[in-house]
Amino acid sequence: MVRFWMILAAVVVAVSTAAGPAHAKVAMRTFPVLAGAAAHDVYPAADGTVWFTAQSAGKLGRHDPGTGKSDLIALGPGAAPHGVIVGPDGAAWVTEGGQNAIARVDPATRGVKLFPLPNERRDANLNKATFDRQGVLWFTGQNGIHGRLDPKTGAIAVFDTPRGTGPYGIATTPDGQVFFASLAGSYLGQINRETGAVTVLEPPVPRQGARRVWSDSRGGLWITGWNSGDLFRDDSRAKNWARWHLPGNAPQPYAVYLDETDAVWLSDWGANAILRFDPKTEKFEAFPLSDPYAYVRQVAGRKGEVWGAESGADELFVLKAE
Repeated sequence: MVRFWMILAAVVVAVSTAAGPAHAKVAMRTFPVLAGAAAHDVYPAADGTVWFTAQSAGKLGRHDPGTGKSDLIALGPGAAPHGVIVGPDGAAWVTEGGQNAIARVDPATRGVKLFPLPNERRDANLNKATFDRQGVLWFTGQNGIHGRLDPKTGAIAVFDTPRGTGPYGIATTPDGQVFFASLAGSYLGQINRETGAVTVLEPPVPRQGARRVWSDSRGGLWITGWNSGDLFRDDSRAKNWARWHLPGNAPQPYAVYLDETDAVWLSDWGANAILRFDPKTEKFEAFPLSDPYAYVRQVAGRKGEVWGAESGADELFVLKAE
């Protein structure tokens, strides 16, 4: 059964001593998916549906919020999908770690096309992907690689990353630059899209565990520090960093997403909550999750909606202002 929670701004957990701006009511709606699917990443599509990776089931899920129903698409033998995004072509693009390949899923036919990594790059532990402004797909692999795929030709190039293991979240800025976060390497990497070389950018806290990254509308990079409990912003134009420590005794920020207003949304495993950060007031607000071990690994959205997947509860959720 689809469940509803209404979270009023008056009861949102304030995490600053100063009062922030008043917000409208926020409704959280949750949708159960296949039990044991371990919904990992989520990405809403322009047609109103929502894609999610059912990692334990080895399939890609497609959810219809209108009916509350989901169906699953098989990706192949041994599949273990991690990330999913929607490409410029409207298709779902999946980092498919089980088959060590990038998968394209056609939304109309549900046909699956695999782009395998070279044999010498076995067990890349594929993680996340992003498209640059030329339509090239860039991806990360936690076992120490980053790479690119040209969907027009099918050509794949794979590169070794600095400091070995760790490449995790990846994002494209409005001007087409590509950056990734290295969890084990604790840095932000800027990729030279011509050569594949990486420039290492050091956050102001050592061993912070940079996990996910998202760009704002001005090209600022927002990064979660999984180990340090911090939210970081790298302003490449001004060449400076900003840092905010999350509230609570033991914050663990995992996912980060910026909506169309440049509000920052985070999943905090320490608080078992979704946080909203206002860059103008520098205030956090917390939206508690109903399941005690939700384990939200990704947050994404479309205009007016913030979506997440609760891998520990086999549910998707959406937050909408009312």
